[in-house]
Amino acid sequence: MLDLNNKSILITGGTGSLGKALTKRIYEQYPNVKRLVIFSRDEQKQFQMAQEYPADKYKSIRFFIGDVRDKERLVRAMKGIDYVIHAAAMKHVHLAEYNPSECIKTNVNGAENVIYACLESGVTDVVALSTDKACAPINLYGATKLTSDKLFVAANNISGNNDIRFSVVRYGNVMGSNGSVIPFFIKKKEEGFLPITDPKMTRFNISLDGGVDMVLHALGNSWGGEIFIPKIPSYKITDVADAIAPNIEHKVVGIRPGEKLHEEMITASDSFYTYDLGKYYTILPSVTRWKLDEFVKESNAKKVAEGFTYNSGENEEWETVDSLKKLIKEHVDSTFEA
Repeated sequence: MLDLNNKSILITGGTGSLGKALTKRIYEQYPNVKRLVIFSRDEQKQFQMAQEYPADKYKSIRFFIGDVRDKERLVRAMKGIDYVIHAAAMKHVHLAEYNPSECIKTNVNGAENVIYACLESGVTDVVALSTDKACAPINLYGATKLTSDKLFVAANNISGNNDIRFSVVRYGNVMGSNGSVIPFFIKKKEEGFLPITDPKMTRFNISLDGGVDMVLHALGNSWGGEIFIPKIPSYKITDVADAIAPNIEHKVVGIRPGEKLHEEMITASDSFYTYDLGKYYTILPSVTRWKLDEFVKESNAKKVAEGFTYNSGENEEWETVDSLKKLIKEHVDSTFEA
């Protein structure tokens, strides 16, 4: 059972949507957390977040300016840290295509820096955030995140005598996160139309709370090397548009460079290493430091069928226009009215 009371945690990219949601949950569930370090490079976002968590009330929080490209700064920040959640990334597909070297420096070199800083600092558990775009990637962002995933999985094999576990959580669009489609559509409907990339497009749907649940699950249950994937519903992009603005024109603008029609999280090639854990799937590493039969028994894991795939277009569970309206009001904008 995970207990973060009297433990020290560092979140890279801690001022992002998930970092803020994690911070909120940690203080709700573990009020006696020893230290919570918010590590990010954006001083303005840190300043704003510090107003929400004033030092006189939240005595354990620390705001640490730094970039994952800077290993020395990471080592300094991780002194005395028990758990690391790596959420920092350059994530916009089109910006990565235009600035490939910058994306590689943050998502690949930054991942390596986090790994080696953890190994040098006595950290015991590390969870890195991935993305559906790392599964059979067709754009640079996805390729860098796949590389990052591979680095974190393989890090378990170079940990030596360190008592440390590295794992990954992979999921798709987070409802209401910065830059996601729902806030974009809510803002765009004021212009009298909604731009639809392709009427057949589908996406997985997970809330920020669901993302937080996954990270905490990985922190408390990882054996080292797993990629955890949630069982979540899909939605059609046209249903999102109808939920937000049912009487507004849809303009088909075409799929953007590097974008997929459907999200993928497990490919047929992954099926040989994929297990069903009940609430989640997990892709296990081909090389482990632990015994597979013990993992299967203790985790009640069931091997998926050979050739199994998991993508948003062939999902068994779907959001409807009505369920999307309720979720938008609950998770994105409490004042929302279609």
